[in-house]
Amino acid sequence: MEAIGTGAAANVSSEAAKGIFHQVKHHIRYVIFYQKIVDKFEQKHRTLIAKRTSVQQDVDVAERNGEKIKADVLDWRHRVEKVVTEKEKKVKDLEVKAKTKCFLGLCPNIKSRYQLSRKAEEAAATFDELIKDCQFERVGYPDVPEPVVHTDFEAFKSREKVFNDTMESLKDATTSMIGVYGMAGVGKTSLVNEVERQLHEVKLFDSVVGAIVSRIPDIKEVQDQMAYSLGLKLEENSPVVRARRLGERLRKEKNVLIILDDLWKKLDLAEVGIPFGSQHKGCKILLTSRYQNVLRNGMDATKTFAIGDLDDEEAWEFFKKMAGDSVESDEELRSTAIEVAKKCARLPLALATVARALRNKPLFFWSDALQQLQRPYLEKSSDDISAEVHSAIELSINHLSSEDLKQIFLLCSLLRRDTRIEDLLCWS
Repeated sequence: MEAIGTGAAANVSSEAAKGIFHQVKHHIRYVIFYQKIVDKFEQKHRTLIAKRTSVQQDVDVAERNGEKIKADVLDWRHRVEKVVTEKEKKVKDLEVKAKTKCFLGLCPNIKSRYQLSRKAEEAAATFDELIKDCQFERVGYPDVPEPVVHTDFEAFKSREKVFNDTMESLKDATTSMIGVYGMAGVGKTSLVNEVERQLHEVKLFDSVVGAIVSRIPDIKEVQDQMAYSLGLKLEENSPVVRARRLGERLRKEKNVLIILDDLWKKLDLAEVGIPFGSQHKGCKILLTSRYQNVLRNGMDATKTFAIGDLDDEEAWEFFKKMAGDSVESDEELRSTAIEVAKKCARLPLALATVARALRNKPLFFWSDALQQLQRPYLEKSSDDISAEVHSAIELSINHLSSEDLKQIFLLCSLLRRDTRIEDLLCWS
């Protein structure tokens, strides 16, 4: 029994001795292989810094392309900045101490080298983990652009009912397609822009997607406008494939409003890729057109609302606001301005265009403008664009300072009959 006990004790002592030896060996190597461990730290540090620079370059490219940076990329960059700053400081502080010798400069500072070696190894291991985590196929993703907020809407009293009816219809679950119609320059686009702005505030729809259709629809252009609102890239050439991809993307939105502005004739929704009715019950469509029959008969809109011209008081107050305080500066100018405003036929677009062209101008400009507006407009109007709107365009052109712009406007207004009047006048 005594022999067995002695043998067991010897085994325990042997195992303990081995454990102590391994511990001593593990710690001694920090001193013996001090330079090797520090070199490895520096190599890992250089690699991590190179990775960080590479990722930053990719991030810069993604941001220039309007992309948002992925969450895991942002987290990795944050961890790298924190770790690099902390580890660099600790290691550099210890490096200074490690270079200081003891015993009158005859011996290396063993303690400081030991501490430096341990910290360098820990830091190298942390760097290595971050290097391995840097496996990003892409650092960014396409961002859905924020909607353009139109803040210049004029809340005319005469338009309140149309505006409120449109908003209520969009909230009505039984109404899927709404149309707003009226002659050119009456303010259809402005009203719909304000509807869109308020819908974003109340968050009635998950997404609001818009496109300008125009007289001769370019299906590819309409698709691209809608895709941009959704953060979708349509790179295919096939119209069928593009329509299918757009439809698939729209169906991912639980509640979506599609605004199609400036329809001149029936638009094939399936050709564009707009899922509607039974294909997507969460999809509503808001249309604008000059013609009620396009909305009602062509597009089968559930409800249509007409926008008329302004009343006399609204027209004058709006004209004064656009023209500036000068119209009230003297009686003769004021009386001339009133006559000029009357020639704009109470159309917001004509009123705004003429008023801005004459803003803060002296009396003789106003008198000349009145004579110009009183002359019969001889050019054939394109479809239902009124002579008053055409005269407003011509007057605005004549008061531009650039001769080149005058020629461009004249050509556009007289020759390009498919051009939206609103788009032409945004330059003036």
